[in-house]
Amino acid sequence: MSNKNRQTSEILFNLVIVILAVTGTILMLTSEAEEGALQSSGLENFKFYTVLSNVFCGIVALIDLICICAKKGTEKMAALKLAAVCGVAITFAVVAFMFGPLYGFPNFYKRGNLFFHLLLPVTAIAEFIIVKRKKIPFRYTVFAAIPTLLYAIGYLLNILINGIGGPWPDTNDFYGFLNWGWPGGIVIFTGIPLTAFAAACLFRAISNKRGE
Repeated sequence: MSNKNRQTSEILFNLVIVILAVTGTILMLTSEAEEGALQSSGLENFKFYTVLSNVFCGIVALIDLICICAKKGTEKMAALKLAAVCGVAITFAVVAFMFGPLYGFPNFYKRGNLFFHLLLPVTAIAEFIIVKRKKIPFRYTVFAAIPTLLYAIGYLLNILINGIGGPWPDTNDFYGFLNWGWPGGIVIFTGIPLTAFAAACLFRAISNKRGE
């Protein structure tokens, strides 16, 4: 792939990601919460990792578009791109392999959830794999896992400070990680950031194999 074709592909992918992020956000903010869909109303949706990771991915795509158009700073985007794709990949995987089988897939692929659980993550993953980049340093994989780690810490601290609360939607354990008790919850809280790191290592390996 020539530099011109690579840049065109990167622009198109980023543009689609931004459009998907904006559309998904609007739908999330304007849709009423549905029981069983792990969804709230309005700005309260920003407590979810799904929304935060997808919005972050959209912002990173927008910044990348600006850098490409300005023809500077693009070489520094790899760390942010890696962090963004890891976040949405985890969202995609958790719904596809955990929440979907537990609660039913139709609940998670409606309106804003369709964009944030499927369309945007798949597009971001495809973009990261298809677009060739310069070799990504290993330290970027640690950076990529930090947003997920911070979210896990914040989620846990909120429960420790304010308690679990009542049943949905008046619970601080809105993902139900403590349904299996604290031992199961700790395993999940530890496992998800480690999964983000593992995903970052995998995406780095794929990118570097295809890299320039």
